[in-house]
Amino acid sequence: MALGIIGIVTSLLLLITLAYRGVPVILAAPLASAVAVVFSGAPILASYTEIFMPAMAGFVGSWFPVFLFGAIFGVLMTVTGYAESIARTVTKLVGSRSAIAATIVTSALMTYGGVSLFVVAFVMYPLARELFRVADIPRRLIPATIALGIFTFTMTALPGSPQLQNIIPGQFFGTGSFAGAGTGLLGGALIFGLGLLWLEYRRTALIRRGESFDSPESARAVGGASDDGAGNQVTTLAPANHLIPFLPLLTVFAVNFACTLIIFPALDWSYLADEKFGGITIDQRLGLWAVLLGIIAAILVLVALNFRQLATVWTGCVDGAKRSMLPIFSTASEVGYGAVVASVAAFAVVRDSVFGLGVSALWTSVLSVSITAGLTGSSSGGMTIALNALGDDLRTMAEQEGVSMEAMHRLTAMAAGGLDTLPHSGAVVTLLIVCGLTHRQSYKDLGVVTLVIPVFVVIALVSLVSVVGSF
Repeated sequence: MALGIIGIVTSLLLLITLAYRGVPVILAAPLASAVAVVFSGAPILASYTEIFMPAMAGFVGSWFPVFLFGAIFGVLMTVTGYAESIARTVTKLVGSRSAIAATIVTSALMTYGGVSLFVVAFVMYPLARELFRVADIPRRLIPATIALGIFTFTMTALPGSPQLQNIIPGQFFGTGSFAGAGTGLLGGALIFGLGLLWLEYRRTALIRRGESFDSPESARAVGGASDDGAGNQVTTLAPANHLIPFLPLLTVFAVNFACTLIIFPALDWSYLADEKFGGITIDQRLGLWAVLLGIIAAILVLVALNFRQLATVWTGCVDGAKRSMLPIFSTASEVGYGAVVASVAAFAVVRDSVFGLGVSALWTSVLSVSITAGLTGSSSGGMTIALNALGDDLRTMAEQEGVSMEAMHRLTAMAAGGLDTLPHSGAVVTLLIVCGLTHRQSYKDLGVVTLVIPVFVVIALVSLVSVVGSF
């Protein structure tokens, strides 16, 4: 048994190392799985074809529509020029002197509006670079500023977020994307406020030390507004009215809100109990379907608004479909890895140890999700791995303790958005590459706003909810 535990730890360290070295997760996860299997003494081929692949395929089957339409929506927001127009409009309203706040707010609006996190990063970098140049703010703060807007409160805390990290808990706890609204709003406000305070403090401190936008400490960054982050030039259309680009984002929110709280609860879903539909309930799919319809409706709005440029819009749809492949299969590969680790006998010892801590369901859920998200460097992958292995037990435990499933949903989602941004995280590595900066230059601030502050806020909220109950 001890050898099996060593195998699990070794496989996790290998996964972290390979990810940090830039090896695609879709390759790293099977290799790390093999290490865990070898140490446990289980058969490698059977573990791969009968455990890893079914888990990977199951994730793709469940989440492919969100990745597909989310990627298409993100590309269309880019090629139509709507994303850039939103950024410039918000910047004009906030003011270029408030470059940090303008960058955070603009990034957050697009993320909360359903645009893919990585698409937002590619769009925001050239705009943030120009804002920071005009305000003469050290460019080393750009990655942390963008990350605060896309990797934290809009991804996991704000109720109704269409990001995957806010949808996954609903599949296990029977909740919608607006679950735990009060807790989420408070948590989101704290993360935003504390993150902004830190970045403004750092700006002042760096400038006092003599740093500026062009200081040697911030090596010249690369990229541009027409660069998609992969070296490809993107031709964008220019919207005539600066308010029109906000319509697709409002559509995602409005449709998601209406379906979650008004339309779906009023419909008869009894037919879902039929065996051909898997005997599910609407609570198990409400969050997923509401967000999916919101994104599809927003795509239709984009098509209608740009009907005269149908050829460009169609090209964007095709490009978005292609770009959805790598993200979903990378995340699914991590889920497959988690299924293999959960299948070895030693994992039962780890699982029993987590439940044997004697803490509440909320703390158990937060701890297990935080640890797996940190080890895999992925909020969605880590949360899926943890909840696939422990979700049923956590729900039973919560029901026995009288813990609100709404609170479980919100705090579990927020927990996934903390340790997921350790240095080996694919999201962190990608963002730094987009900004043309290194870990040495920018990770300190990025880590504070996306890891230290969110973890602190989650601990505070779990403590508060444990005392006063859900709100």
